[in-house]
Amino acid sequence: MKLVWKLLKHHISISQLVGFFLANLAGMVIILLGLQFYLDYRALENEESFMKSDYLIVNKKITTMSVLTGSQSTFEEAEVEALGNEDFVERIGVFTPSSFDVYAQFNVEGFVNFSTEMFFESVPDVFVDVESEAWTYNEGDADIPIILPKNYLDLYNLGYAQGKGMPKLSEGLIGALKLDILIGNQGIRDKFVGKIVGFSSRLNTILVPEQFMLWANKKYASADAAKEPTRLILEVNNPADERITSYLQEHNYETDEGKLDASKMTFILQLLVGIVMLVGAVICILSLCILMLSIFLLVEKNSAKLENLLLIGYSPAKVAFPYVTLTISMNALVLIMAVLIMQIVRSAYLNMFEGFFQNYDAPSVLPSLCVGFLLLLVVSAFNVVAIRGKVQGIWKAKR
Repeated sequence: MKLVWKLLKHHISISQLVGFFLANLAGMVIILLGLQFYLDYRALENEESFMKSDYLIVNKKITTMSVLTGSQSTFEEAEVEALGNEDFVERIGVFTPSSFDVYAQFNVEGFVNFSTEMFFESVPDVFVDVESEAWTYNEGDADIPIILPKNYLDLYNLGYAQGKGMPKLSEGLIGALKLDILIGNQGIRDKFVGKIVGFSSRLNTILVPEQFMLWANKKYASADAAKEPTRLILEVNNPADERITSYLQEHNYETDEGKLDASKMTFILQLLVGIVMLVGAVICILSLCILMLSIFLLVEKNSAKLENLLLIGYSPAKVAFPYVTLTISMNALVLIMAVLIMQIVRSAYLNMFEGFFQNYDAPSVLPSLCVGFLLLLVVSAFNVVAIRGKVQGIWKAKR
């Protein structure tokens, strides 16, 4: 085999191989870094950032005229159905409010003591952004799982507790405490225990499971209590779609403009990541063409030597082996270098992420490594088949 290498290496173009290596490296880095950045970006959805899923909360505008005329701010069933049938809506859910009195007491000796009237709301579980095994309720249970808005805790820690010299509370500490809750109406009052199971960054309300809300409204609500929802939650497929804004304005609906702009930014960022990865794939394909062109030119230059080797007894597989080894080695080196560059760039932007979001938990790089290895196998297999086919063609032409 050393003799074969000596005969073939003289016509190897170093400049062509370097060109292939750099082009393939650029494409591989773009693909792996784009994929890893997208995975890291997705992990930010659990943080308080502008990178949220495409959910919008919609309500009817409350104006001076609507107050004076007594216009209803609730959504009728036909209005909910009409909005849900729009092309830009993936899923729609309603906020179900509590139609009964809710009174909560929070008593811990030597700590924080308060009591207050409050309210509950529920949404379908698919819209809840807190994962907890305790988020369930069966009729007859004495415990009610509760999800609080994340900004409630922030307001207490950064505002009230800071100004009053009160102890600050963590999510874990709050989750270990329980509320005494009285619910009912003028005729019936029952006592329950409230268990805080999480904090939502998406929903700015006090949430209880929908199973509990439906049961409690049926049991405790008065006959004249409003049944229609006052707010809707939408999952949209493209928050940058102008039809969303037009529809809301046309029907006198409103949503949080900040969340709408954030959802648009998220969609645009997802689109840009996809475009970048597509560019990386195109560069990889072009670099593969450069490599194959270089190998074919090299085979043509060495065709006389290849014919002699085949005629003296070398098999086509042995003759093709040096070229196969060369291409696979370069592909492997490209993957190793691309992973190193990806890790260097990733460590730089992860430092910024962790500086902005203290609880940020970076995901694994294993999916990106698997994609890179898969690309290595596909490209190498294509190279091997093409090289062996070229050598086999020379062998068949001389037989």
